[in-house]
Amino acid sequence: MILIKPISVGIFIFNDVEVLDFTGPFEVFSTTRKQAGGKEKYLYSVCLIGPNDGAITTKGGMEVKPHFSISSHPQLDHLIVPGGYGTRPLMHDESVIDWIRSFDPKSIRLASVCTGSLLLASAGHLDGKRATTHWTVLDMMEKSFPEVQVDRDCHVIIDETVFTSAGVSAGIDLALHMVRLDFGEAQADWTARHIEYAFDSDNFQRRLDINRS
Repeated sequence: MILIKPISVGIFIFNDVEVLDFTGPFEVFSTTRKQAGGKEKYLYSVCLIGPNDGAITTKGGMEVKPHFSISSHPQLDHLIVPGGYGTRPLMHDESVIDWIRSFDPKSIRLASVCTGSLLLASAGHLDGKRATTHWTVLDMMEKSFPEVQVDRDCHVIIDETVFTSAGVSAGIDLALHMVRLDFGEAQADWTARHIEYAFDSDNFQRRLDINRS
């Protein structure tokens, strides 16, 4: 069996990023592996990318040192943009928005967790597409980006090669959906079992579950 090169995943981190928004997908991608030719093969290569080389401080005060900056990272196959309060100032940061805009969705899978969608939208990647975000920000997204078709029901939206997901823990589902598309249902299910996560196939926003009877 020929061992394929791992898929390169970059996860953008920044001050006031929501911790689970980026650590959830990081756990999924860094865990995903299979047995091939008698050896264990990790299927993704994951790195954290910051606005610069310095450490960032997450929501809650965790300090994290990125592997690369937006000007020094390797070529990527997937880019994940998480959310958090730090997305608000970054919507107006030309260097960050230009960097996100520089990625061509025809050659890379772009994905957001929670309010990371605001950065994808600011870069124009969600124009004319269905998208979602944290349920508390749906109205803001609809008002700020009228070209985006805001979906208020689905947990994960896949519109061609651009992915968006709802808040916080939804990033785990997002990543598992990406594993499913990359390597199939069985591999995604194996990863979900390994991290002991209930992969919810109904794809409704979790906020709706609270009101179900």
